[in-house]
Amino acid sequence: MAAKRLTESKRDAPHFYLNRTVDAEPLLAFRRTLNEALAPAKVSVNDLIVKAVATGLRAHPAVNVSYTEENLLFHKRISVGVAVAVKDGLIVPVIKDADRKGVSQIGEETRELAGKARDGKLSLNEMSGGTFSVSNLGMFGVDSFSAVINPPEAAILAVGAVRDEPVVRDGEVVPGKRMALTLSVDHRATDGATAARFLDHLADLLENPLLIVA
Repeated sequence: MAAKRLTESKRDAPHFYLNRTVDAEPLLAFRRTLNEALAPAKVSVNDLIVKAVATGLRAHPAVNVSYTEENLLFHKRISVGVAVAVKDGLIVPVIKDADRKGVSQIGEETRELAGKARDGKLSLNEMSGGTFSVSNLGMFGVDSFSAVINPPEAAILAVGAVRDEPVVRDGEVVPGKRMALTLSVDHRATDGATAARFLDHLADLLENPLLIVA
């Protein structure tokens, strides 16, 4: 079923792709601080990305849409699908109203839904209602990739691994950490400039993570 839906998406939706590399050091440092404060609860980098995406969508409602033959649907709710690897492929459970939830709550829900996905116990409601998706393959060592849009959503964010790279800072080459983001967008629903503004805001949130929880 999922394969059929994504095949139709790739065939019918005119995908375009925007790439952005972000400085991941502030995000990793913020995560460490949060986990020290929230112990024994844990927050993952992906939980912070989901929250940042939801915050960005709130500021850029033109990306939180769905294309139909009749009209363009602007969603009032922001619900982020999180791709989970299972034995037979990927399943995308949905964090409903992610913009209204704290990072720790997003983390708890994601772990619960991921467990259900791997056990084959997700309900239809837990897999429906998404308005945007995040697919993170960084844990598999993938540097970057382009994801297929999960219809009827208009966009999906692909996240690569955090990489150690030499960077130039204040005229000096120093060790740094970088993370690649690729935004896949349905051109019928959103234009390049609108999507670029969203991705630029998202990068700013990830590089200044206090803004995610502000």
